[in-house]
Amino acid sequence: MTSRADVGFRSERGPILIAIMMATGLVAIDATILATAITSIVGDLGGFAQFPWLFSIYLLAQAVSVPIYAKLSEVLGRKPIIIFGIALFLLGSILCGLAWSMPALIAFRAVQGLGAGAVQPTAITIVGDIYTIAERAQVQGYLASVWAISSVVGPTLGGLFSEFLSWRWIFFINIPLCIVAGWMIMRTLHERIEPRAHRVDYLGAVLLTSSLSLLILGILEGGQSWAWDSPLSIGAFVVGGLLLGCFVLAETRAAEPILPLWVFSRRLLLTTALVGLGVGAILIGLTSYVPTYLEGSLEVSPLVAGLALAALTIGWPISASLSGRFYLRIGFRNTALIGMVVVVSGAVILAAFAGEPNLVTVAASCFLIGLGLGLVATPTLIAAQSSVEWNQRGVVTGASLFSRSIGSAIGVAIFGAVANGIFAASGGSGTDAETITTASSAVFLAVVIAAAATVVAVVAMPRTPAQGSRA
Repeated sequence: MTSRADVGFRSERGPILIAIMMATGLVAIDATILATAITSIVGDLGGFAQFPWLFSIYLLAQAVSVPIYAKLSEVLGRKPIIIFGIALFLLGSILCGLAWSMPALIAFRAVQGLGAGAVQPTAITIVGDIYTIAERAQVQGYLASVWAISSVVGPTLGGLFSEFLSWRWIFFINIPLCIVAGWMIMRTLHERIEPRAHRVDYLGAVLLTSSLSLLILGILEGGQSWAWDSPLSIGAFVVGGLLLGCFVLAETRAAEPILPLWVFSRRLLLTTALVGLGVGAILIGLTSYVPTYLEGSLEVSPLVAGLALAALTIGWPISASLSGRFYLRIGFRNTALIGMVVVVSGAVILAAFAGEPNLVTVAASCFLIGLGLGLVATPTLIAAQSSVEWNQRGVVTGASLFSRSIGSAIGVAIFGAVANGIFAASGGSGTDAETITTASSAVFLAVVIAAAATVVAVVAMPRTPAQGSRA
């Protein structure tokens, strides 16, 4: 029987876990460091109405590339894919730091997103490869602690760079982190893949990327750059929908589909994917708008706003590390349901008091939501992984994180449309306190709706007991 010490850093798997945590830290820091610098970036480059694309293009690139990397990790192995992702993330970070305009920065964020699309799912798949179901909750707690540390370090660095240096250092700080993480992965992770012939689903990859790009473009720009009933808006939705239908058809005929449709034909995998959509939307709604809300309504510094947001991912690892005790006793579904009750409670508090801005209330609400998400995201992901064999684990992990990324991408588009609609209706510049408070209140209400929808997905999950298996 594996001891508690063997699960962590003192076993032969310890160096691999440390390397994975380093790689995860790259994506984690970049997910939080940008939010507190939006005001500085917009002040330097302009393009306030375009700033949601800094999040959405990153998330879109990450989302559409996850299934491709997940499939390639089963063909080429986990190691070359995660190394490639780190290298691409490094290139994107350098380019972002050198960006000369908002469109250029948005384009380079897409490069970062393509790198992140390889790093996060491959890291989680490696954990699923080398740890049992009973062990994974503790290991996921370690990975969640990376997000917790990053949630403090990221906003803090973002605030410090914005106030005392330059927002460009938000991206340059990734350079040494990428180098160290890549070196550790190359040094510690060793695998042997049996070579065999494969057929890459290029058509599916192109159709998936094109369809989702058009659909999210229609959601984000509809009602802002063009009217909802304009030819451009209708065309984006129609063409995007047709391409998505072509993608589904192509996957039914592909020899090795990039995103196998059987993943969504099983009740457990389908419901956990829907939960991932909700989790992604909730996360992006808070990380994108809480700092802007606090800075605009209370005129706090980016540093203080970032620390308030950090409460979100401080609560996450606390509950994630304890989630194993819950799902081993009461099952994955009941654990996730308890977590969603906590999430909804925190979201309701945040939305109810958004009209009367208070730093403590916002931080407490974020902490409560993070506490609940730790009991939702970790058990549902492990439930999906544990329902398939080793040779399907990469695809299933990729599909789960793909759903979460798509939820974030769609969420930031919808929330951006809500906020931009209010800014446009006010006739102001979008920087006065009253307008920012009103727009943020609407976004937080939308987060409550997303949380309520996620509850429905959790209730629909089958009752699946957690039974430990050998990794």
